[in-house]
Amino acid sequence: TPPAEDTAIRPEDGEVVATIKELLETRIRPSVQEDGGDVRFVSFENGIVFLRLVGACSSCPMATATLKQGIENMLMHYCPEVEEVRAVQDDEMPYMQEERM
Repeated sequence: TPPAEDTAIRPEDGEVVATIKELLETRIRPSVQEDGGDVRFVSFENGIVFLRLVGACSSCPMATATLKQGIENMLMHYCPEVEEVRAVQDDEMPYMQEERM
């Protein structure tokens, strides 16, 4: 199956963003979806990955632990440029413009 629209690698994506999207699509999203949730890539800016947790994840009390201990640790392991992962609520966007590295 083709990648979801948010993790489709575009020509303007730099190597870091492409790696983040690939990890989200192949390693992170499948396990999150098993629990009835999903994770969407929003942006990468100044070392911070912004993600939107949807479905069961949006109301799950373990969402923060999943975000920090699971997703953040994996992205930081494979992408040293990633310093932090933050969740963005459904009704908000990060204050900055999406940056392609």
